Amino acid sequence: MSETAVLIVEDNEDDFLLLQRAFRKAEVPVTLKWVKDGSEAKAYLLGEDAYGNRAECPMPGFILADLKMPRMDGFELLAWVRSVVFLRRIPFVVLTSSNQNSDINKAYDMGANSYLVKPGEFQDLMQLSKAIRSYWLSLNENPDVSSS
Repeated sequence: MSETAVLIVEDNEDDFLLLQRAFRKAEVPVTLKWVKDGSEAKAYLLGEDAYGNRAECPMPGFILADLKMPRMDGFELLAWVRSVVFLRRIPFVVLTSSNQNSDINKAYDMGANSYLVKPGEFQDLMQLSKAIRSYWLSLNENPDVSSS
């Protein structure tokens, strides 16, 4: 069985590299695929342009997205994902630095499956990676998106 692909939508490369390191150190068996904003995520999910090869760019088992990004932010991406029939069941987890109640409520109202605030310490990011493994990859029953 192949590893679950996780689409990371994050405009800050340093944040992505830290997250990648945390997943690796926590020994979370995933394939992380990184795009820099919602527009790139849209192209990835549709298999357009550089993302057309599904062997290299598999459909993700879930999406981990920041909110504050240029071009197409996390809210716009979430709304789009929830509007596309063959994508709407992919779990969408917000991972952002915003702990504003208005952002949290808006994300859940729009259909986010979870809202996580980026921890400030690497050790906490590793714990978050382990929690993602425990819940999203082990306990939670995810939809089959491979046939999409």
